[in-house]
Amino acid sequence: MQRTEPQISGYNVMWLMAMFDLPVDDVADRRRYARFRRLLLQSGFSRLQYSVYARCCESEATAVTQRSQISQKLPPDGQVRLLMITDRQFGKMEVYHGKTRVENEKRPRQLELF
Repeated sequence: MQRTEPQISGYNVMWLMAMFDLPVDDVADRRRYARFRRLLLQSGFSRLQYSVYARCCESEATAVTQRSQISQKLPPDGQVRLLMITDRQFGKMEVYHGKTRVENEKRPRQLELF
């Protein structure tokens, strides 16, 4: 018996992206930068590139909740952008290493553990 995975719409699954530019002028700034970065990683974000992180969410409601939790813990200085896009839009992104095009990140097989 062949087991098939349920199809999840690329329009319902959302990616929440966090893009940030935080000061690192002194020890306290670097500590706040590291704390914010660690918050993103502990919240299920993955690094796409330097200071750009993304997390796949099962729905827009989950992404909004996650965005709210992150925005409550923003560092006092610097700039942070939180952007929500559909999985379908995320899949249309082109990624290059040098001049070579590579595959972009795929939606995780299991979106939530609980």
